[in-house]
Amino acid sequence: MTTPDTEAARPQTLAPRSSAAPRRRTWRPTDANGRHVRGWELVLRYVLLLAVLALMIGPFLWQLSTSLKGPHENIFSSPPKFLPSDPTLHNYERVADTIPVWDYALNSLKVAAANVVTNCVGAALAGYALARLRYRGRRAATLVFILAMLVPVEGIIIAQFTTMRDLGLNNTLIGVLLPGCVSALNVLLMRNAFLNVPYEIEEAAFVDGANVWQRFTRIALPAVKGTLAVVAIFAFMGAWDDFLWPLIVLSDPDKFTLTIGLNYLHGTFANDERLVAAGTVIAVLPLIVLFACLQRYFFRGVGEGAVKG
Repeated sequence: MTTPDTEAARPQTLAPRSSAAPRRRTWRPTDANGRHVRGWELVLRYVLLLAVLALMIGPFLWQLSTSLKGPHENIFSSPPKFLPSDPTLHNYERVADTIPVWDYALNSLKVAAANVVTNCVGAALAGYALARLRYRGRRAATLVFILAMLVPVEGIIIAQFTTMRDLGLNNTLIGVLLPGCVSALNVLLMRNAFLNVPYEIEEAAFVDGANVWQRFTRIALPAVKGTLAVVAIFAFMGAWDDFLWPLIVLSDPDKFTLTIGLNYLHGTFANDERLVAAGTVIAVLPLIVLFACLQRYFFRGVGEGAVKG
C-alpha cells in the first residue's frame, strides 16, 4: 500500500523532448516603417544610391587623381585611370609658386569666419524674435524673409554694388562680407528650430523670474546647437565658394579671395589641368575638414530646423 510520502518520493519522469531542431529566424530586409522590402527593390535602391554617389564623388576623385599625376602621365587615357602610376605633390608646389595661394586662402578664411559669426549671431537673434516674441507684424516679417529667398542674387547685385560704393567699402573685405552677413535661409532655419523647443520650459523660467535674454541664452540657444552647426556650415560654404560678388567688389590683387585667385590660375594656365586640379583640391579641403568636424551636429540640426508647412 502506497502512502503520500512514498508517492512523493518516486522520481517523476519528464516528458520526452521534441527531436525537431529549433527553427532559425531568417533575416528579412525592412524599411523605416518595418514593412518587408522585396529583394529586387533592395537591389534597385542600392544601385540608385551608388549612381548618386558616383555622380557626387566622382568629379572630386577625378580632380584629386589629376592633381597627383606627374607631367608625363596621360590624364585623358581611355579608359580613365583614377590611381596615378607615379603619385607626386609637385603640382601643389607649383600652385604656390605660380600665385600667392596662401594669401588668397587667408583672405577667404577671414571673410568666411566673419560670415559664420555674423550669421550665427544674427540668425539666432532674428529667429528667436520671429519664433518667441509677440509683437505686431511678426507674420509679415516672416513673410519678408521667405520672399527674400525668392529674389535671385543677380537681380540685386547692381544695387548692392552701388550701396558698397556709396559707403566707401569697394575693394575691401568688409564690402565682400556685408551683403551676406545674415542669410534669410539661416533665419528661417533658426526660427523653426526655436519653434520645436517646448514653450513650457520657457514659461517655467519666466515664472522663476528669467528675462528674455536669460531665456534666450540659457534655455533656447543650448537646445538648438545642431541648427547652429548647420548655419555655420552653410555660412562658411557660401562665403568660401562665392565667386561673382568678390569679383565685382575687389580690384586689388592683394585682397583677392581664393576663388578669384584660382580663376586667374585657370585663365593663365588653361592647358595645365594638373595645376588647376591641385588648386581645386586646395580650395575644397577646408570644406571637407569643417564638415568632418561638425557632421554629427549637422544631421541633428537638419531635423531641428526643418521647415514646417
